[in-house]
Amino acid sequence: MRLLHTSDWHLGHTLRDWDRAAEHAAFLAWLLSVIDEERPDALLIAGDIFDSANPPASAQEAWYDFLAAARKRSADLEIIVIGGNHDSPARLDAPNPLLRAVRVHMVGGVPRTAERSLDLPRMLVPIRDAAGRRALVAAVPFLRPGDLPAVDAARGDPLIEGVRALYQQTFDHARTRLGDGDRLVAMGHLYLSGTQLSETSERPILGGNQHALPVDLFPEDVAYVALGHLHRAQRAGGPLIRYAGSPIPLSMAEADYKHQVVLVDLHATDTDPIRPLPVPRYVEIVRIPERGAASLADVLPILRALPDKDTLPAARHPFLEVVITLDRPEPALHPQVQDALVDRAARLVKVTRILTGTAAPLAEATQGRALSDLSPEQVFLERYRREYSEPPTNELLAAFHELLASLSEDGT
Repeated sequence: MRLLHTSDWHLGHTLRDWDRAAEHAAFLAWLLSVIDEERPDALLIAGDIFDSANPPASAQEAWYDFLAAARKRSADLEIIVIGGNHDSPARLDAPNPLLRAVRVHMVGGVPRTAERSLDLPRMLVPIRDAAGRRALVAAVPFLRPGDLPAVDAARGDPLIEGVRALYQQTFDHARTRLGDGDRLVAMGHLYLSGTQLSETSERPILGGNQHALPVDLFPEDVAYVALGHLHRAQRAGGPLIRYAGSPIPLSMAEADYKHQVVLVDLHATDTDPIRPLPVPRYVEIVRIPERGAASLADVLPILRALPDKDTLPAARHPFLEVVITLDRPEPALHPQVQDALVDRAARLVKVTRILTGTAAPLAEATQGRALSDLSPEQVFLERYRREYSEPPTNELLAAFHELLASLSEDGT
């Protein structure tokens, strides 16, 4: 039985207002080609389909277009989807009557019965391959604190123990439905301890990232754990507990991630059951300089020498971060950078300033002296020295004295 595991698509995502629709379209077209070539029995999508709870219509259209195309490509493919922390459970679950008719099994939020008890059967999806081998997928969506059962506080952190209890109930119920030779597969959207988090683009979840969950949530009889939430593809405690990662970089800090989907052969005996498939990078992320930082005078000629905008379609222009050292204030920094990029094949995302001062706390710079003992000019000079290695210009000092004078005239 072959599974294809992916997660964290974040349809509708923008990078500093730059649209990512073309990158997502390229990924989804590539994923359809993988379905054609590898013929998986099930596609597992482990949450964060959308970037927000209220995604734009274009993102929803891309989602439903993909589902229709996948069903057309493979009539036997089971598609199992769970909601992530970015998704709206109600929005994902609303079309469930229609999705079930085309064998898309959606668990956007924790399902409940009419009596509000946990509806465990709704989170269990049976799948079968052409040879008749069977597996049962425990599809547990992102768990919010209100989803968790009450637990004895003496057992430990109530959030962590509540998650443990819900997963245990799900696995216990799944075991009552397993036959001889059946495999148990789990899906989750959560943050496991011992994993690498992208701080710039992954939201704290379950009351904060201090609630990293233990790997032992998943017992040894689970044949594979398909996880979402972390954007870096990685193992979590073992080769069969994995984050597929996001298919595109969702922040500049993710430029070096090896984006992938994961192909899993559940019944492999003489080969590695895990085969990561690298996702082609549609748009490059460029940092100038590649390492460290450079002065504005050194950076501007590099920017002007970038390829002409007509060398690539606009949707494939690289995203650009510029890192500049400053030894004095540069009020026109952004306009100069923008001017150098006119007609260049680049989309400016970020200008990072590296100040050349000591960065020492002001209290250390004035050790032994109370703030009340310092003149306003002394405070200004100490703060300026903290930020920049060069002293302020005479013009800047004159402007500071003019500001002080105007404040004195106002009586403040």
